[in-house]
Amino acid sequence: MKVVLQRVQQASVTINHQLVSQIGAGLLLLVGFGQDDNSEAVDYLAAKISKSRIFADENGKTNLSIADVKGEILSVSQFTLYANTKKGNRPSFTEALEPQKAQKLYELFNQQLANTGVNVKTGVFGADMQVELINDGPLTIIYER
Repeated sequence: MKVVLQRVQQASVTINHQLVSQIGAGLLLLVGFGQDDNSEAVDYLAAKISKSRIFADENGKTNLSIADVKGEILSVSQFTLYANTKKGNRPSFTEALEPQKAQKLYELFNQQLANTGVNVKTGVFGADMQVELINDGPLTIIYER
């Protein structure tokens, strides 16, 4: 499981020029699943991300979690995180988990994040989405399990 986390001032997902999801300050998560991923990976990364202290406190130190700042999460599925670019010029996506299994893990991941009390919004699994964001920092972290 791979998650690209970006701290944002705002982010949104649009499909066919229609706004699907939008958040204010918080986290944009690009979420992908590989062949060996399971609910244990989801448990680990949902806990890790929800507890990550990546927001500034009153002294400007990154000491606060997403819950501490009452931020929101926009979670977007992205199987392309498992692109293999070692051979040729066309990426291979054979390392990505098959869509039906990945969707179940994606939904579980989002539910576990929501269970921490954070408002979680999502894109549409498997859709061609346009994602807009204003990166805050910029702060971008890659989580893997």
